[in-house]
Amino acid sequence: MAIGATLHTFTLQLSDVDRGVYEELDLRLARHPSETAEFLFTRLLAYCLEYEEGIAFSDGGVSSTDEPAVLVRDLTGRLTAWIEVGAPDAERIHRGSKLTGRAAIYTHRDPAKVLASLTGKRIHRAETIPLYSLDRGFVDTAAAALERRNTATISVTERQLYLELNGADFTTSIVEHRLV
Repeated sequence: MAIGATLHTFTLQLSDVDRGVYEELDLRLARHPSETAEFLFTRLLAYCLEYEEGIAFSDGGVSSTDEPAVLVRDLTGRLTAWIEVGAPDAERIHRGSKLTGRAAIYTHRDPAKVLASLTGKRIHRAETIPLYSLDRGFVDTAAAALERRNTATISVTERQLYLELNGADFTTSIVEHRLV
């Protein structure tokens, strides 16, 4: 018998001062058996840091080959943003950039290695695609604090992320890199 996904729920207060986004969110994330807690946590942060009308987690989650981890659709259903998590391959980023008006990558991995894996590869509008890196220690520690039911507050100001997760406090910088 196959092992099913684990459902994580989040009651979340989002305050992104940098973008003027203030929301109360109730989210459900299915964690695929092959997905690490760190990847799930980075997926959650990517969703919050890119939050806008029409944002959603992809239907297939980490196992989807046709969609990114997080996407944004307009009112007509057309994809407007392709948001990858982790260390996606160049072909996925190229395809996503061609399909949408905007693409971004959020990683909890070594950004130098992610950038090196993409260097010299064909990526549509690579110069416009940001790679946002989160400190690995921050991600590891916060991911270890995840429970099946979570309460969190995320505040972002001047690219500094402040997180209160299930009573524990964490902070990190959001560092932007460019593919080109």
